[in-house]
Amino acid sequence: MGVEADVIIVGAGPTGLMLAGELRLTGVRALVLERHPQPRETPKASGLGGRILDVLRYRGLLERMEKVADGGYPPPRFPFGGVHVDLTTMSDPPMRALAIAQHAIERVLAESADELGAEIRRGHEVISVSQDDSAVTAHVRGPDSEYRVTARYLVGCDGGRSPIRAMAGIDFPGTTFSEVNRLAQVTIPDEVTVLANGDLEIPGTATVRSGFTRTEHGMFAVAAINGIMYLQATEDEPADYDPDDPLTLPELRDSIRRVLGHDLPLGEPTRLSRYVFQDRQAEHYRADRIFLAGDAAHLFPATGTALNCGLTDTVNLAWKLAAAVQGWAPEGLLDTYHTERHAAGARARLQTRAQVALRRGGDPAADALRTVFAELLSDEPAARRMGALVGGTDIHYPMPGTHPLTGTFAPDLTLHIEGDVTGVAELMHTPHPVLLDLSGREDLREIAEGWRNRVDIITAKTDNPPAGALLIRPDAHIAWAADLDEPTDTAAPALREALSTWFGETMSS
Repeated sequence: MGVEADVIIVGAGPTGLMLAGELRLTGVRALVLERHPQPRETPKASGLGGRILDVLRYRGLLERMEKVADGGYPPPRFPFGGVHVDLTTMSDPPMRALAIAQHAIERVLAESADELGAEIRRGHEVISVSQDDSAVTAHVRGPDSEYRVTARYLVGCDGGRSPIRAMAGIDFPGTTFSEVNRLAQVTIPDEVTVLANGDLEIPGTATVRSGFTRTEHGMFAVAAINGIMYLQATEDEPADYDPDDPLTLPELRDSIRRVLGHDLPLGEPTRLSRYVFQDRQAEHYRADRIFLAGDAAHLFPATGTALNCGLTDTVNLAWKLAAAVQGWAPEGLLDTYHTERHAAGARARLQTRAQVALRRGGDPAADALRTVFAELLSDEPAARRMGALVGGTDIHYPMPGTHPLTGTFAPDLTLHIEGDVTGVAELMHTPHPVLLDLSGREDLREIAEGWRNRVDIITAKTDNPPAGALLIRPDAHIAWAADLDEPTDTAAPALREALSTWFGETMSS
């Protein structure tokens, strides 16, 4: 059986499903191949945070996520290598998180992709790939037979042990740490009392301190929020666990006992997961017509980063693949996926590696380092900067142009358009480039007319405009900006160059 598609996506986890939806929004035919026959319910990630929340809101998906989120938006206080980044006093924290189980995330993304017309085949395993100058072919083992499917491009979203990455010959250097982390969410049993400061009082046992507790056998972390205990026990073990082998409550109890030296009563579990940390990044996110995204491209040695980074990969990649499929991609556009997202992945590795250094030390010098670091984070500028680093909201893509907004994420300005009030977020519900004229620049709108078949041209008013005009890419990053009073002789050629660089030649070229 031979089935043609524009893009084959290998893996129906959150990254693959998000990519499928993004591609369908552009009209690209997306085929998702997943080796598991059913969606997996094994608890993994437990939330979304940072920039991806803005991305989902801009695409109109965040409200759907919020409806199935089990924990809402907890107070913005995040663990960082054994200390906490506390943003709770800020009215506009640079990092916030939505507590939502990964299986719920996948369900929303799968439903959205299906509504948009993506084809998702479960129980179909890619066993080999080949490519030439015009296409890539996947050899697939399905439930009933083997077959081949050919597409213009293929994206490996198949996890940290990615077979696609190996088939493409892409190296994945880095480190696997020996720590085993057991993570859980359980109800608070009757015999445990949560004190006013968050500590846990256990009859006949020493009080368990809220936050991080270090012992000679490992580290234990706990927080009690709204009747739920969030637990993590970390031990240094050389064991190699199968990621598909679920954690059990007895195994968790044993680990807590080894770390703390005593038992901790546990209620009913709502999440149980086990993982080891890895610090790895693919040397290249592209091998000709094969691309990598999500865990196939990067693994980080701390929680709260991988899923958000992977989903953001897809929003960067999808519109560029669509441009290539539809025939208008300028030279080098597909290469910018690696340039931009590899740099973003490296920045995520920077902050997660710093967490490794903070959490692994057990001597007095390491304790002193954590104390000093915590003191620094008590200052709002430092905490704000650290929150932006963890949340990826400080990402600034390297792009041509000198305006400070170039390469940054477009702010959600309140826009007045012909008597209607809307926002930048609403403009980005569909992945179209937008020239947003905020200062009545007819000269710039006339230039953009040559790209009207690809670029939406919108004139609006906003209070305190950050620029006179913005050229916003489909991934909501600003490709070009002009000052409010920038003269035509400098603004016009710069806009024309940016339009050509990102969106190809005009229809008349």
